[in-house]
Amino acid sequence: MKRGQKDSHIVISRQAIKRLPYYLKYLKKCCLDNIDCISASTIASDLKFYEVVVRKDLSLVSSVAGRPRIGFQVDNLIADIEHFLGYDNVDQAILIGAGHLGKALMSYRGFDDYGLEIVAAFDIDESVIGSEVNGKKIFHIDKLESITRRIGVCIGIIAVPADTANEVCDKLVSAGMLAIWNFAPTRLSVPENVLVQNENMAASLAILSKHLSSKRLQSPGRSIDVEFVIERGESLADPDETIQSGRLVLTSRRRGGGFVV
Repeated sequence: MKRGQKDSHIVISRQAIKRLPYYLKYLKKCCLDNIDCISASTIASDLKFYEVVVRKDLSLVSSVAGRPRIGFQVDNLIADIEHFLGYDNVDQAILIGAGHLGKALMSYRGFDDYGLEIVAAFDIDESVIGSEVNGKKIFHIDKLESITRRIGVCIGIIAVPADTANEVCDKLVSAGMLAIWNFAPTRLSVPENVLVQNENMAASLAILSKHLSSKRLQSPGRSIDVEFVIERGESLADPDETIQSGRLVLTSRRRGGGFVV
């Protein structure tokens, strides 16, 4: 089967898509270690995933099935995952907000490994307009629609404060963006045909802070109840489950270093 045929006919969950970059990074390390073939069970063991989940994920994206007692050809599996994720076709993106975070994203060279290239940035700050970061020019946001439509970009990255994020989002949608990567700590309102991926650093920091405060309060022989609430529609990490209605409350009693649910 040729690459490009299989992935146009399958249905894959968002959680499975999120796992694929982990497989890819792991397989590239195997390649550097001169490992030619690898089994799903070995991948599952090393990445601490359920074996049944790994087998299902790889069966969806691999063009050649794994062979009994041999497994998958590492180089073929790398190519299949990169093709499925579109890493073999560079996607161009523009960024709104050339502040500290925006400049850091523009300077990050690791995006090249994932098929993403930030080609330009936009801002309203006259002190940065016309300058370049890592070879990418910063334009006034008034030029957003004319430039993006001319070069055919469909991915927009938001790196502005929360109070202006929805206004910026509206401009991106008007300019023809079909996918938005949002680093602002707020929810965006978009049409159904536009995909938004939120990177809420404030929420992640809250989880870390709660973990640390629980550790500091913990003493030998003492347990602490930590209650996690999974809201309606929120996905569980593994396996692929979604709470369709109501609320599910998981109360974890921590002893030592781990959680027992």
